[in-house]
Amino acid sequence: MKEHYDVVIVGSGLGGLVSSIILAKEGYSVCVLEKNNQYGGNLQTFVRDKTIFDTGIHYIGGLGEGQNLFKYFNYLGIMEHLNLKKMDDNGFDIISFEDDQNEYPHAQGYANFTSQLEHFFPEEKTGIEEYCKRIKTICESFPLYNLEWEGKYDNEILGLNAKQTIDECTQNEKLKAVLAGSNFLYAGIADKTPFYVHALSVNSYIQSSWRCINGGSQITKQLLKQLKKYGGEFYKYKEVTHFNVENKKVTSVNMKDGTNVSGSYFISNIEPKTTLKMTGEEHFRKSFYSRVQSLEGVISAFSLYIVFKPKTFKYINHNHYHFKKSSEVWTAHNYDDDSWPKGFMASMNASKKQEEWAEGMTFITYMKYDDVIPWATTFNTTVEENDRGESYEEFKAKKAAKFLEEIELKFPGIKNCIQSVHTSTPLSYRDYIGGHNGNMYGYVKDSNNPMKTLIPSKTKLDNLYLTGQSINMHGVLGVTIGAVVTCSEIVGKEYLVNKINQASE
Repeated sequence: MKEHYDVVIVGSGLGGLVSSIILAKEGYSVCVLEKNNQYGGNLQTFVRDKTIFDTGIHYIGGLGEGQNLFKYFNYLGIMEHLNLKKMDDNGFDIISFEDDQNEYPHAQGYANFTSQLEHFFPEEKTGIEEYCKRIKTICESFPLYNLEWEGKYDNEILGLNAKQTIDECTQNEKLKAVLAGSNFLYAGIADKTPFYVHALSVNSYIQSSWRCINGGSQITKQLLKQLKKYGGEFYKYKEVTHFNVENKKVTSVNMKDGTNVSGSYFISNIEPKTTLKMTGEEHFRKSFYSRVQSLEGVISAFSLYIVFKPKTFKYINHNHYHFKKSSEVWTAHNYDDDSWPKGFMASMNASKKQEEWAEGMTFITYMKYDDVIPWATTFNTTVEENDRGESYEEFKAKKAAKFLEEIELKFPGIKNCIQSVHTSTPLSYRDYIGGHNGNMYGYVKDSNNPMKTLIPSKTKLDNLYLTGQSINMHGVLGVTIGAVVTCSEIVGKEYLVNKINQASE
């Protein structure tokens, strides 16, 4: 590692890696510092019983030729190297309820999306079309979403509420629940979640939906290859503990191992609350510092990773969003011990080896950080392994057993196919991904006060920038666009967008 770089990037999540390639391609000397054993943040995978599981990336949208993420990945040089499987055209997501035998599809392509749902709601074609129209209108308002550098979205758009907007499209209560049924994608809250969060999340999946064969960590691998190609450097086990500031500029960062490195620009791809604390409260406006520290994190999750006995459970080329009641689509995160879990997402990895049989399956449900408070002082990562104790293992086993009862109701006979079960809790998300209290998607966005949760990518310090899922939007597409926003502060937005568009011509 050199003593000085043009750009020092703290954290190797998707936002940090995309930023590193953009700037390395522009001729900057770039260094990425990662505290963990694995690069990639939410793109990380892990193996249990020789079966690959994804930490956070279960499917990706907008990767069809000419679509937005395709263009971004093409510019980054990774698109042609990705190993992908297209999900079911007539239902990449299936929405279902315990109080209803139907399985409602979300299909790829807007015309197909409408016609597939029309089978179940023959009287509701107009409502479904209105919903699609509203999504497209919102997405057209965000320039970088469409690889344009001009144009802007106004406060009115940011203030539209997701539940309210969906409810305006139809009077049919079941259809409302179906249209909002994949809101686990952004942890929807009825009176807060803005419609733009819903629209930007689901639009790219409706355009096209894909699974990464053998997991999302291949994206990390390809990004690191590109970074190396352009002369960028990256180091793991390098935990940054402090940003040193002089004359309104960050001069260097200190690391836990006693080393430090200086730079001309610094990009933080770690939790913004942590970034501000590590830089020092005195270097920011009091109101800004307090606002960021007071932001509410999105709820966390409890996940079950099931390894199947060979050739016992068929591969499913779509995801399931399943709820106990169709009336609880917006309230699945409000549970008590008796009612948990109120709903879950089920997804499986695509494997190169076989099409017919599944190797494993992931089930995710909401879990509050408060549920794991008794073990909050314990930390456990690959770098620093710690045992959280017997009571924690008992807690996980109890929750896993209860969750499996619900899963068995939806997938009768699944228990007999299980070879082994593995779990993760909000503490796993906190320790491995670095999110405040293990949050899944950064901070809660609020349609009642859109500006409160807005964190600009450029800070008041002359050369410190922020990127990652807490800035702008979460998700693969959201974080990629966020990295472009961050880098455009350094190289210029019009210039950068033109470069990205040229790469796809």
